[in-house]
Amino acid sequence: MEPINFVDLKKQYTRIESEVNESLTAILKSGQFILGPVVERAEEALSKYTNANHTITVSSGTDALFVSLLALGIGPGSKVFIPAFTYTATAEVIALLGAEPAFVDVDVDTYNISCDSLIAKINQFQKSELSNSAIIAVDLFGLPADYNTIRDIAANNGLHLISDAAQSFGASIGSQKVGKLSPITTTSFYPTKPLSCYGDGGAVFTDDDELAMKIKSIRSHGITDNPYENVRIGTNARFDAMQAAVILSKLNIFDEELNKRENTSHIYNQELKSIVKTPIAANQVKSAWAHYTIRTKDRDGLREFLKKNNIPTMIYYPKGMHEQIAYQKYHNGDPLVVSEKLCGEVLSLPLHPYMSEDQVYYVSGKVREFIG
Repeated sequence: MEPINFVDLKKQYTRIESEVNESLTAILKSGQFILGPVVERAEEALSKYTNANHTITVSSGTDALFVSLLALGIGPGSKVFIPAFTYTATAEVIALLGAEPAFVDVDVDTYNISCDSLIAKINQFQKSELSNSAIIAVDLFGLPADYNTIRDIAANNGLHLISDAAQSFGASIGSQKVGKLSPITTTSFYPTKPLSCYGDGGAVFTDDDELAMKIKSIRSHGITDNPYENVRIGTNARFDAMQAAVILSKLNIFDEELNKRENTSHIYNQELKSIVKTPIAANQVKSAWAHYTIRTKDRDGLREFLKKNNIPTMIYYPKGMHEQIAYQKYHNGDPLVVSEKLCGEVLSLPLHPYMSEDQVYYVSGKVREFIG
């Protein structure tokens, strides 16, 4: 059996090598490296895939969040409600804009933002304190959050809603794919994501014409069609053509890869559901399976055992955002029981489209062997 990798970009590259090399060579010869026709083709393809009216590619998933908040005018005085169990990128863009991240607990089964905790947190503020405030819902491990409920919560409280879909591009609820589940959706094309490039990259999806125009301007220093006419404060968040070419090549095999991820998750579920806490998805909700994450009380012992058996694992995440030194000043001390519990129990197993079934059964078998 071949060595098991947590992700395997090298095998994926062998499938698209000739197409990628040809595209990159053409870009090198063209001299058009930032934005340009290849980026426009990638944006059109991504809009077609998601059915979003607008796709604005940017330089990273973090910048996708940043330019979206900037376009909404989020800043000093704004509150932005986010799950505590997430990556720092979700929180840092809020703080960088001078707004206040408000940490919310997550659901014990899905690990996404808890709607009950969200409502309770919102109710801690007076309505006057929530002027131009927002919710960022995070689709953790590839599973979309409960947007049907979250959209209502946002509307009832006059809050903007952004989906942080860094891990869930390709997922769906019913017939609607990620990109259409929220008024604004952001994603990441970091190399380990379900749809990835060979560097940093990201995108914003929206059906709002005016907002799309603002985000396009903000990603290029606040310009309009005139590169030396700055109509708003912006930043440099432009996507480069080489990464766009990679995205175009990977989109051709993306649905096939999603099916393989799902098949691997089914084997894991079948083999492990009786001995550890395995991921779940509600009816009509399809995950992109960015990570396959289990829970067990002896997480650290299991991780060491798997390491000795040449099985790589990752912990996403060992500490909640509210417990991080950089963000402690934003937390009022409310207990976030589920988030803190998950930080001590979650373990992500290898999952990628190029795992063989033998490898999946081997990993499952070693987990079973340790748990006993």
